[in-house]
Amino acid sequence: MPAQERPFCGHSDESATGNGKAERLQSGHIYIGDARELLRRIEPESIALSVWSPPYFVGKSYEQHMTYDEWRALLAEVIRLHYPIVRPGGFVAINIADILCFRDPTMPRVQADSVDRKRSPVTREAVLEAMARHPHLNRYQLAQLLGCSEQTIDRRLRGNNVRGGKYAPQTRVHLVGGLIEEWCQQSGFYLYDRRIWLKDPAWENNPWFTLSYRSIDEFEYIYILWKPGITKFRRSRLSSDEWRAWGSRAVWRFPSVRKNDVHEAQFPLELPRRLIKLLSDPEEVVLDCFIGSGTTAIAALMENRQFIGIEIVPEYAQLAQQRVAEYLSNRQETLCF
Repeated sequence: MPAQERPFCGHSDESATGNGKAERLQSGHIYIGDARELLRRIEPESIALSVWSPPYFVGKSYEQHMTYDEWRALLAEVIRLHYPIVRPGGFVAINIADILCFRDPTMPRVQADSVDRKRSPVTREAVLEAMARHPHLNRYQLAQLLGCSEQTIDRRLRGNNVRGGKYAPQTRVHLVGGLIEEWCQQSGFYLYDRRIWLKDPAWENNPWFTLSYRSIDEFEYIYILWKPGITKFRRSRLSSDEWRAWGSRAVWRFPSVRKNDVHEAQFPLELPRRLIKLLSDPEEVVLDCFIGSGTTAIAALMENRQFIGIEIVPEYAQLAQQRVAEYLSNRQETLCF
């Protein structure tokens, strides 16, 4: 039966045979449960490609319960559990971004003297001079003397125009590529390739104000891990135009999801569709163990692949099931015309 005609339904992680042994996960299904448990129930060497985007540890609601160490342990374990189930020569593609606001209390405070945005011409030197001449004056009296607010006195003395807030731990950029490479090598995978997804700027058509020279975040990574074995290379998977436009290009340009109204971290259909078309053949099984709203499953069906989905949040799993069912229904209606 072609992959797009396979029956679709959702499952929890409680399926078991009569003897209590957990059943294997079947293609064409989205399962509700923890990936660290459910990945163990996938048939060994049955996955041609696994495409997923894990929590980024950037403060989303579904990752609030995790510490940084727990986040690291989750990703390392999920990568490790992929090795037995990916076929030799197969791939794991991970879409992830750097942690731009990684809290580090040991980092010096990043202070900014915002020269062009100062509302008061009073300088630190002027405040220090006034304090030397009038040591008995408090902050409020100094402000009255210099014709500014007491907040200005405080800012000039304490240098507290800092990134991330005066009292919160300082933040820094934390690169994730080295972590992914470390975890994949520990698991037996090798880093095969990496692509950059260049999306539209998060603040496009909006004013951008910041007391730093940091850039607007407008790209993410796709790290491709390879399991040793024979990899089938089929140039015929893509058209000549597709090869030229993106098949052999390191930078992929397409917009992000414009409105995350059903899931707060959706990626666009084009991301898994390209990976699926490039790195797998029709009828092969594509896995997404953080399937969220079901985009990878829909992309797999569009490209005549089978899919297995795993999602720990029941509401998102139900959303994914609904979206896949709607896609299959719409396609069937199209075929009937």
